[in-house]
Amino acid sequence: MQWKFWQRGTTNTDDIMDKPIEPSATGTLLRRVGGVVTGLIILTGAIGWWWDNEPSNFDVRAKALEHATSANQQVVTGYITTTAVIELADTLLSKRGGYLSNDLLPPGVWMDNIPEWEFGTLTLLRDTARVYRNDFSRSQSQSTEDPDLAEAEAKFFFDNNSWLLPQTEDQYREGIEYFQAYRNRLANPLEANAQFYARADNLQQWLAAVETRLGSLSQRLSASVGKRQLNTDLAGDSAASQATLSPQEQVVKTPWLQIDNVFYEARGFTYGLIHMLHAVDHDFADVLDKKNARVSLKQIIRELEPAQETLWSPLVLNGDGFGPLANHSLVMASHISRANAAIIDLRTLLTQG
Repeated sequence: MQWKFWQRGTTNTDDIMDKPIEPSATGTLLRRVGGVVTGLIILTGAIGWWWDNEPSNFDVRAKALEHATSANQQVVTGYITTTAVIELADTLLSKRGGYLSNDLLPPGVWMDNIPEWEFGTLTLLRDTARVYRNDFSRSQSQSTEDPDLAEAEAKFFFDNNSWLLPQTEDQYREGIEYFQAYRNRLANPLEANAQFYARADNLQQWLAAVETRLGSLSQRLSASVGKRQLNTDLAGDSAASQATLSPQEQVVKTPWLQIDNVFYEARGFTYGLIHMLHAVDHDFADVLDKKNARVSLKQIIRELEPAQETLWSPLVLNGDGFGPLANHSLVMASHISRANAAIIDLRTLLTQG
């Protein structure tokens, strides 16, 4: 009996050792959840990498001719510049990944480079829409403003981060539609109330707005390494005054987390500016030729084109000015400063008889 009991016990022990241990239901669930989460992270990262891409350049004249042919319209003065505005706005919304500045879900909510690029392009569109409303479409200061352009300007100045009703994309699409309506009336010989005045003073107004933006971007890019700056706010006018006192000297430095944001904002602004300058070269050709200023405008484009070259580094480097590492912000500031100086010279040239 004892032997049988021991033998029976041994047999039971072997059976237990040979029997595979089944994983618990909790462990299986955790592994499945972990696999799903890992897969979602990889998929989201891949989509973010795909979206993190600046759109390619386009030929503004070819786009204008293509639309004019399809719509059976004539390419009149201002047609190419207006088409450039429409195409830039459409690129903002229909590029790879769409409009990302107001995204609340991954991967858009984690991305900041392309949204800053969008804001730079949007800034140029807003400035241009304002000049369209106040200058390009009006013969003099006492003339009435174009109704379509008045509505378009308001639409492009809508909050760029709105995701609830109304959505930012819907407002900008309406702005595009108003510009398209203006372009259709512009090309219609029976619509005499829709005009585009390619005059030297109008071009100066637009260049003045561009000059201000480029000057600000250049300063913010240069401040990536920090610099001591004297207060020159009231320089040149002994009778000038300001609301509150400012320090005579201060250190200006772009915050570390904002360096790449300023860089991509400048990339977006210069992207749109290059296309607008190409359009201006066509629509203001007679004005530029009369002032012998066409080569000056082309030189501005040449100065801005290197600012759109591919960034091969995975990060926007912020080395010291003469340090061992590159400083991409200073390189961008150099190109923008040279273009801004050329714009100042062009504006001076346009004022001469």
